[in-house]
Amino acid sequence: MSIQNNYNNIKNQLPSNVELVAVSKTHPVSAIQEVYDLGQKVFGENKVQELVEKHPLLPKDIQWHLIGHLQTNKVKYIAEFIDTIQSVDSEKLLNEINKEAGKHSRKIKVLLQVKIAEEDTKFGLEMNDAENLFQKFVDGEFLNVEITGLMGMSTFTEDKNQVKKEFEKLNVLFNNLNTIRPLQTLSMGMSDDFPIAIECGANSVRVGSAIFGRRDYSI
Repeated sequence: MSIQNNYNNIKNQLPSNVELVAVSKTHPVSAIQEVYDLGQKVFGENKVQELVEKHPLLPKDIQWHLIGHLQTNKVKYIAEFIDTIQSVDSEKLLNEINKEAGKHSRKIKVLLQVKIAEEDTKFGLEMNDAENLFQKFVDGEFLNVEITGLMGMSTFTEDKNQVKKEFEKLNVLFNNLNTIRPLQTLSMGMSDDFPIAIECGANSVRVGSAIFGRRDYSI
């Protein structure tokens, strides 16, 4: 199927309240422009270097989300233009984002990435650490960031019950934090499991290969 058909197929599966983040990592500017021309404004990249190279070549009203693991020394390269950093997995990183956002007199939206998968390879905060970090934000720390929600990645497995259990766990935390201060975004689900994520309360999904295909491209 073409990128256009893929994109329309995904959009037709999403409820109106669910945001689509089109994950464009490894795909060329031409492919991103094609999806943009179909009306998509929110794109996700995994690597800072790739994002920095693509950003000046594409429309300025794209809302870029950094969804991959972010090292503190790379924050400065995206702080001026990034819309949302979905992968905040430590207080150290949040402090750095807060510092760099302040240099540009802006507030950067962030999601706390919570470790819900059983795989050791997945990054993320433990549940109680996420709660503590959110409470510090509510108490007035991190004035140059806005914690708008949570992000989680399920275990890479064929066991849909396990995936569902992990997503439900993050949804419980989201609802708990939401009683302290309203949150907007629960980012769960990718190309292979986004229907389960939506069933479990996700209102933002990160879909790449189901739109762009699985082939790697040079920029």
